[in-house]
Amino acid sequence: MKVVILAGGLGTRIGELTHSIPKPMIEIGGKPILWHIMKTYHHYGIDDFVICAGYKSYVIKEYFANYFMHMSDVTFDHEKNQVTFHQSAAEKWKVTIIDTGMQTMTGGRLLRIKDYLEKNENFLMTYGDAVCSIDMKSLIASHKTSKKLATISVSTPPGRFGAVTLDGNNVDSFVEKPDGDGNLINIGYFVLNYSVLDYIEGDETVWEEAPLINLAKDKQLNAFRHNGFWQPMDTLRDRNLLQNYWNDRPVWKVW
Repeated sequence: MKVVILAGGLGTRIGELTHSIPKPMIEIGGKPILWHIMKTYHHYGIDDFVICAGYKSYVIKEYFANYFMHMSDVTFDHEKNQVTFHQSAAEKWKVTIIDTGMQTMTGGRLLRIKDYLEKNENFLMTYGDAVCSIDMKSLIASHKTSKKLATISVSTPPGRFGAVTLDGNNVDSFVEKPDGDGNLINIGYFVLNYSVLDYIEGDETVWEEAPLINLAKDKQLNAFRHNGFWQPMDTLRDRNLLQNYWNDRPVWKVW
């Protein structure tokens, strides 16, 4: 099963870091967040990736072009003009990187890589800017059991602020950053059938709008509830939070 990763956006909300690299290449623990996402799939034996690039796509291409060297110990013998690789931690990934345009919307990016997907087959899809401890086997099983065209993963978002309850003017309790208000949100880990591409009109289609709305109307959208860790990287604050997690306890590191 292939994994499609949307990695072409401008990343304007974290512009402090994306002026020279695309958002998925921002590092957590010395590795791009894109690498962390791919490692999660790799843990479940899923190693065939299609990356929908766009903004500064050449940075992603160069990273994977030299990936084996990045992950290996190496000796450069200039006298003999020879390079010797030693221990390597490079995964046996197949990575296809497609430039899907600078301004293309999320649905449009999916449609642009249709020739790299198998007709009538399922594939996985996610965004290149969030990490998650999701159980891929259970996600895929849920999709197959549902017999629907699409499965969306949902979760209750983490709170951003501490919550206080009062008894009159007295503080009754204080909870540091409780979960959100109980609503479920799309956390961006999908299982999709090739047929969902019929719901996308073109480059201007936003996947999270008409396609998902119409799939739901057609009773073709299954929900998989994830109760574990999920954290997007929308801002510099989010990036620093993820780095702190990595230094202390990287909850998404299932590998």
